[in-house]
Amino acid sequence: MAVSRGGPHRDGGPAGPGSAGPVTAGGERRTRGWQDNLREYALDVRAGVRDGERGPLLVIAGLIVIWIVFQGLDDKFLSPRNLSNLSVDIVGTGLVAVGIVFVLLIREIDLSVGSVSGLAGAAFAVLNVNHGVPEWLAVAVAVAVGTAVGAFHGVFHAWLGVPAFVVTLAGLLIWNGLTLYLLGASGTINIDEEGLVASLTSHHFGDDLAAYAVAALGTAGYVLAARRRRSRHRAAGMPYRSEGEIWLRTGLLAVVAFAAAVTLNRFQGLPLALLIFLVVLVVSDYVLRRTRYGRRVYALGGGVEAARRAGIGVERVRVAMFMVSGTLAAVGGLFVASGLTSASPTTARAAGSGMLLINAIAAAVIGGTSLFGGRGSPWSVLLGVVVIQSIASGMGLLGVQDAVQFMITGGVLLAAVAADALSRRAQARRGRP
Repeated sequence: MAVSRGGPHRDGGPAGPGSAGPVTAGGERRTRGWQDNLREYALDVRAGVRDGERGPLLVIAGLIVIWIVFQGLDDKFLSPRNLSNLSVDIVGTGLVAVGIVFVLLIREIDLSVGSVSGLAGAAFAVLNVNHGVPEWLAVAVAVAVGTAVGAFHGVFHAWLGVPAFVVTLAGLLIWNGLTLYLLGASGTINIDEEGLVASLTSHHFGDDLAAYAVAALGTAGYVLAARRRRSRHRAAGMPYRSEGEIWLRTGLLAVVAFAAAVTLNRFQGLPLALLIFLVVLVVSDYVLRRTRYGRRVYALGGGVEAARRAGIGVERVRVAMFMVSGTLAAVGGLFVASGLTSASPTTARAAGSGMLLINAIAAAVIGGTSLFGGRGSPWSVLLGVVVIQSIASGMGLLGVQDAVQFMITGGVLLAAVAADALSRRAQARRGRP
């Protein structure tokens, strides 16, 4: 870990990043300028990449390359329309991937999320369209179905000792079959294009102020949280970020956030789907990083026996994580149904057979969540799902065959998992968990 976050200073003096600079030839300390902070941050980044700790930076670099390549092949790729559509398309898969993160953090896997998302969409359509149940109630039932399915998986795994891989693989088949049974003779069910669920992906906030307000709130929230974390770590004698690094990160975030706001406003404004996705990411990150329950999740991912000896109810945490996964899979399924404005056997088979599942796992792993547990965050999904959907969008514009898209997506997933394994091996060589 770089000395800019705490530890002894480079010259052997006391730690104090951002407060005092190097010693001059005359023995006086000069104030640290932005050049010093930038140089120190660059050294920290280089060390982090070498140690396998800066995966997100590599993902961002890869994303930039992807965008440059596709823009060179088709100048519509970075158009406001396509980027706005991209920001909506990531939401269904992204929500499912957030649920996957919760399960991966405890060193488990949920292979049923694609089928659960299809089941939720079918349950909503059947209740609302075929039986006249009000939309809000049909939505609540569909989400509750996802939660119940997650609890079912969790109980079999945590209390009966059945491996999660087996439980959720069986669930993949069971829930996909139940979805096809519900749709049955009616086949495709079209949902109301003006209704609540359809508006999840069709509604945009046309006022430019909405997108700018979200960008400003996100930037302000980051800097306040970062400074608060710095103060707590400094008071506890723990490593902490320098003021320069915090403001540099804030500046970069502000540039990205406001550039996104400008782009969205050039088309139809801020999509409701994107706003909901960002809220889910914020809440999920807060639960995992700022609550006692979240610390128990990371502790369980670090080692089951150690967590048990620390008094953590391992079984209860496992059941809860599968419930979160099932719930978010159901919510993601409603967004998928919203984008299609229908539920059909074809989409149910596609979700259950693997593409939604693979994309969700790929989004989580590409963003930096480890398949080996204990490392990752919901925000990692944002990067990963943008990479996955950017590839799909670019290849769609170019008219690339589905077979080629499958191979490329699989290759990206394999590369992400290999990078995760190499990162773990590098940290093990340095004596780190």
